[in-house]
Amino acid sequence: MAACEVCGNEYDGAFAVITPDRQEHTFDSIECAAQAIAPTCAHCDCRILGHGVQAGDKIYCCANCARNAGTDAVRDRA
Repeated sequence: MAACEVCGNEYDGAFAVITPDRQEHTFDSIECAAQAIAPTCAHCDCRILGHGVQAGDKIYCCANCARNAGTDAVRDRA
């Protein structure tokens, strides 16, 4: 059994995630995986579990956060 690197739970259904930079992480749930490796919004700090909105080198959870941070060229809907 593998132990989750976030909560420490030893679980026979744990799974590994390999990030683009080739780091391997072990988790027992998607929730723990999100807490460990999902990016955070540059404005409100929430975890981004979808595509998010990119402006330059920053990523936001939505166009509203991007606008509040000073990026006007993004929209949630066209």
